[in-house]
Amino acid sequence: MVRKKILICDDELGVRESLNLILEDSYDLDFSSSGKDAAEKIRNGRYDGLLLDIKMPEKDGLETLEEIRQIDPDIKVIIVTGYQSVETASKAIQLGAMDYITKPFESEEVKEKVSRI
Repeated sequence: MVRKKILICDDELGVRESLNLILEDSYDLDFSSSGKDAAEKIRNGRYDGLLLDIKMPEKDGLETLEEIRQIDPDIKVIIVTGYQSVETASKAIQLGAMDYITKPFESEEVKEKVSRI
């Protein structure tokens, strides 16, 4: 069985490490700490899914999502946010995100949502 490849983009190392611990047994993971780097990785590689932080310096997750949609309109995106904003989540869904996860997140919630990728 071929494992799905997931890119995790978050500017916080601790979040990337936590998601790695939760998902490493089931998925091939790659990591990015900025929207610019994530877009470049997607431009140059093949990913089944992306976990994308909303609040990042330089380029936020919504801007990154818009760019990534132009690069790969089929990639499944789950927004990761520390801010429980209905407006932000709604905007992300309008831009093509399939779901969102709020920080701090529970392992089972992450596994369940990523399993839909």
